[in-house]
Amino acid sequence: MSVFDGKRLTNETFKLDIERMRRGWYSDKYFENITAMLAACAESGYRYTGRFSNLLGADPSDVDVGNLHVEMQWFTRRPGATVVVGVDKALAMIRGCAGYLHGNRFVETWNQLEVEAVHDGATVIYNGDPMRVLPVLRVRGRYRDFAMLETPTLGILTRASRVATNVYQTFIAARGKPVLFFPARFDAHEVQAGDGYAYNIAVQRFNADFGGQIGPFVSTDAQGDWWGGAGGGTVAHAAIACFFGDTAAAMLAFAATRPPSIPRIALVDFNNDSVTDSQQTLKAMFDKYRELMDRGEQAEAEKYRLYGVRLDTSGSVRDVSVPPLGEATLDLGVTPRLVFNVRGALDHAWEAWELPDEWRERARDFCRHIRIVVSGGFTPDKIKRFEKLGVPADIYAVGSWLFNNSDHDGTVTDFTADVVRIKVHGEWVDLVKVGRKRCDNPDLQRVW
Repeated sequence: MSVFDGKRLTNETFKLDIERMRRGWYSDKYFENITAMLAACAESGYRYTGRFSNLLGADPSDVDVGNLHVEMQWFTRRPGATVVVGVDKALAMIRGCAGYLHGNRFVETWNQLEVEAVHDGATVIYNGDPMRVLPVLRVRGRYRDFAMLETPTLGILTRASRVATNVYQTFIAARGKPVLFFPARFDAHEVQAGDGYAYNIAVQRFNADFGGQIGPFVSTDAQGDWWGGAGGGTVAHAAIACFFGDTAAAMLAFAATRPPSIPRIALVDFNNDSVTDSQQTLKAMFDKYRELMDRGEQAEAEKYRLYGVRLDTSGSVRDVSVPPLGEATLDLGVTPRLVFNVRGALDHAWEAWELPDEWRERARDFCRHIRIVVSGGFTPDKIKRFEKLGVPADIYAVGSWLFNNSDHDGTVTDFTADVVRIKVHGEWVDLVKVGRKRCDNPDLQRVW
């Protein structure tokens, strides 16, 4: 499954569209043209007769071009460190689709290729010098057998590694606090399984590098499909609307009807008064908790233990608990002052409650153990700012930024592939386009 367990996923997990992939359905058209051209050369018995070969020390005359064997390497051109994901799916593509059509019958040739690859979860570092790259995948064999797979293999490596690298950077910014994976609504549903897998690999990469104990948290079941995870979550704004804007009533109904294994996290920005809605919800949940505990129904009471509140104030409005200071735009959305205000309101809420002496300490602990989840427009830069200021946010929920691929902040993840050697009269000869070079990576392992 990854570098962390030494196992690889197979097509039993990915369920590729093998038939159409073999015919180039997912490939840039020029690869189909190249494959057809080389197949025609092989069938006609064409031998190289050109006059302008740039091979040094090798004579390509009379070489069977149509059946030429090459060595190709896949690598990232992203400056800095990339958490590599998508290798196992690329291997499944090669294993399932390498070969050629003989009439209407597909002839598999994957077992005639020499394949080396890193594991998902490996890290590669690129310093900007294209002559010093770290390949993540290397294939040797007849080129026309796998030429059409360049597009889909690069695609999965680029996308999955982009998501994993962005998640990894977000965990670093959060200093090891949990990061909830919330980007499902920002792309087509078909990509959720691969994206969730990339997120989970990034979690493991962070834990391995920094000694963390963070667990994964995805929002859809599809995001956990490849690694056995399951989606989690509580309520949406629409649920509060169903209770006429009464956040406390919505959370009481949620607690009464949903399994106790689901953390009770109240979404408290519906009315743009996060302090008041947090206090009202906290009091309602505590009152029910105390009532059941006093009746000796401890298991039932635990259903009303408030795990946290989530602040999701829109970036176009200012919460009523945050008086404007300076430019009004600085106070919009989820701001440090809003989090401090809510934290203070939660911690001291119990002091205003009428409680018997035996419940005062328990009420204080009930309030102070509530976590604050922040969401809405969070990026590593914003998270770093929160952490630098000591903002009491316990969990960050991040969405669209995890798909970011912008030159502006250096997160571009861009994989490409080059032929770097060809076989001439039984001998491997270096041949690569100007500005590139055959490179090695000690993390490459023989696959087949």
